[in-house]
Formats: sequence, structure tokens, C-alpha cells
Amino acid sequence: MSFTAVLDEQGFAAFPAPAKLNLFLHIVGRRADGYHLLQSVFQLVDAQDTIYLRVRDDGQVVHHNPMPGVPAESDLTVRAARLLQQMAPNLGVDIRVEKRLPMGGGMGGGSSDAATVLLALNRLWNTNLSRSDLMALGLQLGADVPFFIFGRNAFVEGIGEIMTEIDTPARHFIVLHPQVHVSTPEIFQDPNLTRDTPSIKVRDLEGAVTRNDLEACAVQKYPEIARHLDLLNQFAPARMTGSGSCVFAEIASQSAADAVLFGLLESINGFVVQALARHPLYEYAD
Repeated sequence: MSFTAVLDEQGFAAFPAPAKLNLFLHIVGRRADGYHLLQSVFQLVDAQDTIYLRVRDDGQVVHHNPMPGVPAESDLTVRAARLLQQMAPNLGVDIRVEKRLPMGGGMGGGSSDAATVLLALNRLWNTNLSRSDLMALGLQLGADVPFFIFGRNAFVEGIGEIMTEIDTPARHFIVLHPQVHVSTPEIFQDPNLTRDTPSIKVRDLEGAVTRNDLEACAVQKYPEIARHLDLLNQFAPARMTGSGSCVFAEIASQSAADAVLFGLLESINGFVVQALARHPLYEYAD
């Protein structure tokens, strides 16, 4: 498949890195190595970061605006480029990230950024790896990265690496962002975390009673998450996504969501998102 990037005046091409919501998250067990076994539905939504890439011919990978306090070489976008660079050692890339997704919000922002780098550079560098090969690279960066390369809404199992494509309806969600950064390891290490929720089958999803097993621990540690859940529960059933801190609820329409959000904005940070059927860069891998 031919591919031509659209470049700005500085020679950068822009690529979207969309967020996800965990429509539920069950912890169904724990492996001998300590990793938790989960079941979840990952829903792509149209909130996104933007990754700007410019190919270099000197083998250097340069991050132009790394997060404060995070060494560039530790950034997931740089690590993703380094992994793929094994297939194109003479090529390099300049990276800029326009960050919009909340850090530590449970919406997969860092993982999505890394996945977008892998998908885009696979085209820009003509490495032409398959989707499954890119997913294997992504798993080295984090459990959520393969999902964004998979590129479709999915029933997710294992430690996040087993995905079954599912169709989800077009719909809108309100997302509220408590101004707290949740430590995912801290939540998973909580002795009170439920780790034995019964497994469900993908065919039984429609009628299943679900929840986020991490939510109870998170609200105990972070009262602001509890407050935002209470606010949103006034309008629709709300729950936390991932390990938090963002909480969300499905709303009937864009206009209804806008109206609810307008009434809340004096005291919270929030936004409206729309469900995506697939990743905007889905066609970048076969």
C-alpha cells in the first residue's frame, strides 16, 4: 500500500493517538509471577494526543518536548522508536508530542502515543512489519500498547495481550478528570483488591453485570475520585476507567452531554468524547 505523509512547514507529519475507556475491568486471577489476569472491554474514543514525526537519515532519535522530569530516553515514544529502529538502523526521527490526554487518567495516553509511533514509523521508515509483529514490539513497552496497534474495540483478557474484536455502538461519554495522578502499581498491590471475580465469556457480555474492580481501592486512596463519581452519578451510572483517575458515564447524545458538562464545569475538569469504531491509523498495518 502506497503512503505519502503530509508535512508541515518544518517537515513534521502529524499522527493521532486516541484514548480508550475501560467499559469494565475485572481481575479474575493472578499469575505465579505476580501479574494480574484481567477481563475488560476497551473502547476507543476520539479524544487524542497528536504525535509529530520527522524522519532523519542519521540514526538519531530526538524528542523535542519531553515531559518535565522524564528523561527523553525513558519516554515511551522514544523507546518505541528505538525498538522499531532495529529494523531500520540507519534511519532516525524527530519527535514532538502535543499532549491533551490526562496523565495518570486511565485512558491509555502514554501507551497510545507509543503505539502511534510504531504504526507511523512502520510506514515512514518502510519497515513494513505486520500488525502482529508490531503488537509484539508494543507488548515490550506496556500491556495496553498492543491494543492500540490492534486498532479495534476489543474484549481483552490475560494481562492485556489477548484480544477479541467486538462491535460497540456509536455513543457519547462524559469524562471527568479529578486532578490526581493515580499510581497503577499502588492500586494493583493493594491487599484489599478483589482478585477473584468470576470469568465471563465474550458471548455473554451483553447481559453480564460488570464493574471496575480497581475502583473501590482507588476511591479509598483518592477522595477526589469518589467526589467526581458522585457528581456524575447524578446524571448517569458512572465508573472509573482503568486504574483511574478519570471517571465516565454514557450519555444519550452530544447535546445532552454538553448540557450536563456545562452544569458541572465550575467545579471540575471534563470533556465529551465519542466512541470510535477503529483506530484512525488502522490501515497502517496489515
